[in-house]
Amino acid sequence: MPVDHGGQLTDPGAAAPAPPTAATAPSKAATAPSKAAKTKKAKATTAKALRARYDQATAALDPPLAIVDEGAFDRNAADLTRRAANRPIRVATKSLRCRFLIERALAHPGYQGVMCYSLPEALWLHAMGTCDDLLVAYPTVDRQALRALAADAQARRHITIMVDSTAQLDVVDRALGEDHPEIRVCLELDVSWRPLARKPLVHIGTWRSPVHEPRQAAELAAVITRRPGFRLVGVMAYEGQIAGLGDAPPGHPVRAQLIRFIQSRSVPELKARRAEAIRLIEAITSLEFVNGGGTGSLESTAADTSVTEVTAGSGLVGPTLFDAYTRFTPAPALLFALPVVRRPGPAIATLFAGGYVASGTGTADRLPRPYLPAGLSLTGVEGAGEVQTPVRGAAAADLQPGDRVWLRHAKAGELAERFGEYHVVHDDGQVTTVPTYRGEGQCFG
Repeated sequence: MPVDHGGQLTDPGAAAPAPPTAATAPSKAATAPSKAAKTKKAKATTAKALRARYDQATAALDPPLAIVDEGAFDRNAADLTRRAANRPIRVATKSLRCRFLIERALAHPGYQGVMCYSLPEALWLHAMGTCDDLLVAYPTVDRQALRALAADAQARRHITIMVDSTAQLDVVDRALGEDHPEIRVCLELDVSWRPLARKPLVHIGTWRSPVHEPRQAAELAAVITRRPGFRLVGVMAYEGQIAGLGDAPPGHPVRAQLIRFIQSRSVPELKARRAEAIRLIEAITSLEFVNGGGTGSLESTAADTSVTEVTAGSGLVGPTLFDAYTRFTPAPALLFALPVVRRPGPAIATLFAGGYVASGTGTADRLPRPYLPAGLSLTGVEGAGEVQTPVRGAAAADLQPGDRVWLRHAKAGELAERFGEYHVVHDDGQVTTVPTYRGEGQCFG
């Protein structure tokens, strides 16, 4: 009897089977892996390779520990300069809190100057030779630091403090005496969005400067220029509702649409208002710089012709809060490892320590996020704990005491307050250990 190709007996009198039709033939889509499946597989392969690379590079070190992937850091630095479109980038030191990283960023083409978060920090970085162009982003009432600034002629040439009212000038005068040396100051303009005829009934953005209108900025600039002991050299305007607010929050499509609407309306309004404020101020005095933006707003800020420089910091290391943007995707360059110490269940592994919760709203997006191995998550009951952090997921089944799990922090600079040193992983797998601010005995608040 005839035999078909599958080894089955056939009836010679039976009708020949009908050829496959479009309805019965398997489609290429059904037989070939989908694009999404290929992407998922590629990501899994990359994650395994990264985990193996980081585990191998730090095998001689005991966790908890923190690493910086030098290659990822450098790629992020290059991408920020691309987005800044030839505007110089001032490095936000609060997002790094490590002199090695600050100096590495400054060594890249397109980076110029630093934005410090406190005057004592600026004085220290200046004394250490890190930079000679230091802008303090927040007003200072630190009398000891003000006296140190006044006593150091070189520091006075290179450090600029922030003001947004005459009350802050009064603090300086009281600390130094009215006959004090000239202090460089920068005026902060508020560029939050007030959709209701610019009235603060609805205020979208950060609560920073009370100087919102161009006329107010010009009035304060006139007071500063007339006041002995002060020189107005710059203006800063930080659009937090764009720079620090991701337009693609995971799992919140309606909120994402609202954020994009707010940002689309805010950008042209603040651009016109900032330009008018600078026009009025420059009619009173010349300015050395006009600073604006942050990692999340580089494109729109750099497109504002009234701005001479932009600021960025978080985009250099890629914390989890910066996953929520459609305009850019920084590589995770700063990670920390926790050791597995317990296996309380088949799909649960418990890590030592880990309660490195970021500042801000107190919401779930401020928690650290398990990164490698892929497929782990925090538990809803314990979250990230003071002395232990349980993680769950399929990957937990393969973890044993002594293994390590790599996590990402929600914010860029705050991890440096938890670790005295970072281990810099070079592309060749070698490791260099560098101190954070904490490791150098510094804490600036």
